[in-house]
Amino acid sequence: MKDKNKQSKNFSKKEQATKNTGSTGLSRRQFISSATAAATAFTIVPRHVLGGPGQKPPSEKLNIAGIGIGGRGWNDLQAVESENIIALCDVDFVNAQRTFELYPKAKKYYDFREMLDKEKSLDAVMVATPDHTHATATMAAMQLGKHVYTQKPLTRTIHEARRLTEAAREYKVATQMGIQAHADDAQRMEVEVVKSGIIGKISEVHAWTDRPAWPQECERPKDADTVPSTLRWDLWIGPAEFRPYSRAYHEFRWRGWWDFGTGALGDMGCHIIDPAYWALDLKYPTSVESVRTELGWWQDTNFPETGPTASVIRLEFPARGDQPPVTLTWYDGGLRPLRPEELEEGRNLPRNGVLYVGDKGKILSPYGGGPRLLPESKMKDFKAPEPTLPRGKDNYQEWVDACKGGKPGLANFDYAGPLTETVLIGVIALRAHPGKKFTWNGEKMRVTNDDNANEYVYPHYKNGWTL
Repeated sequence: MKDKNKQSKNFSKKEQATKNTGSTGLSRRQFISSATAAATAFTIVPRHVLGGPGQKPPSEKLNIAGIGIGGRGWNDLQAVESENIIALCDVDFVNAQRTFELYPKAKKYYDFREMLDKEKSLDAVMVATPDHTHATATMAAMQLGKHVYTQKPLTRTIHEARRLTEAAREYKVATQMGIQAHADDAQRMEVEVVKSGIIGKISEVHAWTDRPAWPQECERPKDADTVPSTLRWDLWIGPAEFRPYSRAYHEFRWRGWWDFGTGALGDMGCHIIDPAYWALDLKYPTSVESVRTELGWWQDTNFPETGPTASVIRLEFPARGDQPPVTLTWYDGGLRPLRPEELEEGRNLPRNGVLYVGDKGKILSPYGGGPRLLPESKMKDFKAPEPTLPRGKDNYQEWVDACKGGKPGLANFDYAGPLTETVLIGVIALRAHPGKKFTWNGEKMRVTNDDNANEYVYPHYKNGWTL
């Protein structure tokens, strides 16, 4: 999602945006600094002037490829099209056609492995495939020294997220996860307001979404559909267990199937939980439990291969320094927390949002809309804290600048990996045993009170794929 929400006038504040230093105007080539009849002297431009070891200088454009360009990837590429888009990869050429038309000079590929092998001049790759192929595509790019921008959730399983986080450090590449609101002024202000302590010590957070917006609680299709001639179904399946082609999966319905997606929590959790996770300095929860609403509960029907119509998930985090333990409760499928008593009559909870509960007050933050004290009357005399987080660049530009040797993007894998792991432990609770409380050792990536649940921590790659 690409939210461009303006700050509420109650929080308006003139801020000095960080300015780019601009191009150095220098090239990579050696140049003649002086010449005489006796000798010719030349100087090598220092790499630190050009943007750092192995990096493009700010004055040069990146050569970027897109993997998975028919849906979200179409938007992602447009956000960086001031760079050079030189290669496009998608398993479905019909679905990718509008992107092909935007960048007619870019080379086209079905298989990202072939593209990475042939496109030697690539600097960076954007990954927006279905969840189950995020990890393999991202890892393949990083192993070749390519910078990567990967859509949320970073991966389908916790182990994959940990591997990508470690690999980004190992290969020293610039990374960013596609949580676009992470760079929005409204969200950064939300983080600053929560950290300011205006509502005291926060021990309770509620986060919710109106999704899923795709079918869930589905039976496995009994009959296969005809594979379109322009679709490489084997590549779409990738490392997942092979399933005959069905329109029940492709093109957007895959999110609800555990083979390929991570349900409503995986889709929106990285977005909506993000500001609370950031502001409260959270990392790994110590326990998780869930309840799920079943469409066919009165018939004792179970749909183990897909996500629920709606669910509630509770994550417990330990104390951090002088901050108390936090209970974070997630709601999806249109479920929401109980109405805060401070919320004025006639005013409703937003369809997607976060509620912070402190010992001195509450903050309600619609997703992408910025924080509001409850009751609204408290906003009259409120003064926003001085900005501590940078402004002026979106999520994409942060990554582009990092690729050229600038500061790491604030949604880089060191941050995005643990956030994704936190979201995915909620998915494990839904899959393994709704209603049971699982204890979790985040450092060791292990459920400590139910060994059977640990099978969901790891991917089970098929068809010869490895990470």
